[in-house]
Amino acid sequence: MKNEKSGSKEAGADDAPSKLIDARIKELGDWRGEMLARVRALIKQAVPDVVEEWKWRGVPVWYHDGIICTGETYKNSVKMTFAKGASLEDPSGLFNSSLEGNTRRAIDFHEGDKIDQKAFKALICAAGALNASKAN
Repeated sequence: MKNEKSGSKEAGADDAPSKLIDARIKELGDWRGEMLARVRALIKQAVPDVVEEWKWRGVPVWYHDGIICTGETYKNSVKMTFAKGASLEDPSGLFNSSLEGNTRRAIDFHEGDKIDQKAFKALICAAGALNASKAN
């Protein structure tokens, strides 16, 4: 079983959340699945010890000392919601949704959108670092 706080896995642990995310990507079978797979890969590159969970009836969630972001899929978008996005610097202007709140910020990806990989990974790293700084 995965330890949410440290991101570690015990021997023989079940990777059920990762398998559920794999299944969701396959089930979507369109650009949304491809987009979710791409952002997932970038998250894992940015924070290699990230913990994947499956919450709220089917939402992928990435943790590192707290929630980094969620990956919701809708008919016309893949929404990456950063739990503490309002506290993050976003010099590239990736956040384009949920801008009115005091805590969260989101990036809505639409069909055909290109990902600024460097800026996205920088946001993921910053979110993980922010969580780590508050965990101590």
